[in-house]
Amino acid sequence: MKNNRQSMARRNIVLIGMPGVGKSTIGVLLAKALSRSFVDTDVFIQAKEGRTLQEIIDRDGLEIFCQIEERQVSSMKLRSTVVATGGSVVYSPATMARLRSSGIVIHLDLDLPSLKKRLTNLPTRGVVMAPGQSIDQLFQERLPLYRQYCDFTIDCAGCTHEEIVAKIIRRLRRLIPPSHPDRKKKESPQRPLEKDCP
Repeated sequence: MKNNRQSMARRNIVLIGMPGVGKSTIGVLLAKALSRSFVDTDVFIQAKEGRTLQEIIDRDGLEIFCQIEERQVSSMKLRSTVVATGGSVVYSPATMARLRSSGIVIHLDLDLPSLKKRLTNLPTRGVVMAPGQSIDQLFQERLPLYRQYCDFTIDCAGCTHEEIVAKIIRRLRRLIPPSHPDRKKKESPQRPLEKDCP
């Protein structure tokens, strides 16, 4: 049981989801709350390439960008780290297999109208979108992939960043085995399912 707890503690916590959902901000707060390191893969890619995401897309195109993203993210050797990924990382099965093998993958979900209000800088944000593709179409395209690869989903609607972090931590604690086999016998009745944020 102790080995299981240690193994869980060494696993990364990987955040996936649409652009604008708050992966980077929530990731920093989650890492601080759990005393873990934090990595933003978009920032990592920009540092390695010496260019912004939008510059890579504008000069090299979407296909090359996705290849760069796959190569750079797959090259990271992380442990006990909170990882905020770019929204397009789910286009690479190989990258997602690697992230899942070393971490718990959490989908941060937010409704489309709320996302649209946040995504006011699309031309410069470095979002992988086909020419003429709308946010609605991008959302419908990616949502099944986020659901496919995640271990669980956190509904972010109506929640502050701090409330989302608290929801994630509660879910993570359910995955960690208790230190003592008989602890469950002494615990209070099972907590009901957490409610959505007001």
